[in-house]
Amino acid sequence: MATNEVIKVLKERGFFSQCTDEAGLMEKLKSPTRFYAGFDPTGPSLHCGHLVPVFAMAHMQKAGHLPVVLVGGGTARIGDPSGKTEMRQMLTIDQIKSNVEEFKKQLSNFIDFEQGGAMIVDNADWLAPLNYIEFLRDIGRHFSVNRMLTFEAYKKRMETGLSFIEFNYQLLQSYDFLELNRKHDCALQIGGDDQWGNIVSGMELIRRVERKESYGLTFNLVARSDGKKMGKTEKGAVFLNKEMTSVYDLFQYWRNVDDADVGKFLKLFTFLPIEECDRLGALEGAEINAAKEILAYEFTKIIHGKEEADRAREAAKAAFTAGGSADKSGMPSKEYTFDQLSEGINIVDLFTETELCSSKSESRRLVTQNGAAVNDEKINDPNTVINSSYITEDKDIILKAGKKRFFRIIVI
Repeated sequence: MATNEVIKVLKERGFFSQCTDEAGLMEKLKSPTRFYAGFDPTGPSLHCGHLVPVFAMAHMQKAGHLPVVLVGGGTARIGDPSGKTEMRQMLTIDQIKSNVEEFKKQLSNFIDFEQGGAMIVDNADWLAPLNYIEFLRDIGRHFSVNRMLTFEAYKKRMETGLSFIEFNYQLLQSYDFLELNRKHDCALQIGGDDQWGNIVSGMELIRRVERKESYGLTFNLVARSDGKKMGKTEKGAVFLNKEMTSVYDLFQYWRNVDDADVGKFLKLFTFLPIEECDRLGALEGAEINAAKEILAYEFTKIIHGKEEADRAREAAKAAFTAGGSADKSGMPSKEYTFDQLSEGINIVDLFTETELCSSKSESRRLVTQNGAAVNDEKINDPNTVINSSYITEDKDIILKAGKKRFFRIIVI
C-alpha cells in the first residue's frame, strides 16, 4: 500500500481521533516520515492502557514510516498532569533507569528496532543537562501562560491543585518535539487525545524556533462498554510484565471482555486483517466466545510469544472443563506439600494465600456469598477445612472465585 494509506488503516481500525492538518499530513506521509510517541517510565512495566499508540506505531512502521520511541527518563522526574487528579510520586533516578530498560524490552514486541528504521531515545539525554536560566530564556519565552491554562489537562488540575513542577511539563514535552525535529527530522508526534495540548504546543514551538511545519495526530482514549477504564480490573492495571500480571491472567482479561467490545478490541489490539475482525466481532450468542478466545490468544502471543499463549489457552480450557485432559500448567499456581494438606487449611485462609483474595475479609465475603468453589464444588461455609480428600487424580486442587478466576494448588 502507499505510505499515506496508513491514515485509512488507522481510521478503519478505530485509532484516528484528531489531526492538526490532515491534508498536510497525507501529503507528508507520501514518503517515509520520522514520527514519535512518548512513554514516561513512571512504573516498572507498561500496561494495556498504554498500548493504543504502540499498536498505531506498529501499523505506521509496516506502512514504511520510521518510529521514534521516546522514553521519558527526564520527564518522568516531573510527571505529566494530563488525565491525573493528583501529583505523581517522585521516583529515584535508578528506579527510572530500571523502568526504561523494561519498557525497551516490552516495546520490541511491537516495533522492529533491528531492520525497521526505528530507534529508542531517552529525553534525559537532553533534559537532564539543561541550564534552567537558558531554557527559560530560549524556550519559555515562546509560551503563553493564558494559552496553557486553556488546555484541558491544566484546567482539570487547577480544580485540585497544580504544582509548579508539573506546570513545566508542557514546556519540556514541547522541547522534546523540537529536539527530535532538529536531531532526527521528526515531523509528527502521535499520542492519546489527552496529549493534544502538549502536541500542539510542541508544533508551535517548532514553527517559532525552526520555521518548519510539523504535525500532530491523536487517538481515541479507549474505554470498555461498561464505562470502566481500559486495562483495569478489580485488582488494578493489567501489566505486560508477567511478574506483575501472570500470562494466564492477561489471557483471561481479554477472554472475559464484554461481547460489545470484541470487534473494537480485535481491530485495536491485534494485527488480524480488518475483515476478520469484522467477521469475529459480528458473531453472537455462544459463538462470540470463540472470538474472545482468538482476541485473548492473539494479544497474549504478541506480548509473551506463541508458547506462552498456547499454555494460557490450554490452562483456560482446563479451568472451564471439569475432568478434561487440557494442560493446566499455565494456570496461576502455588505448591503445597501433601503433609500441609493432610493437616487441613481453612478455606478462608487458603483463598487469602492465593492471588484470588487480598485479605481474609475479602475471602470470607467470597465464601459466604457463594462465590467460592473447590474442584467445581460450591462452598459457602467459612469454617470448611480443605484437606487431602480434595486432591484430584492430577495431584492438584482447583480453586475458583466467581465465574472466571481460577487458581491451582499443586500438591508435592
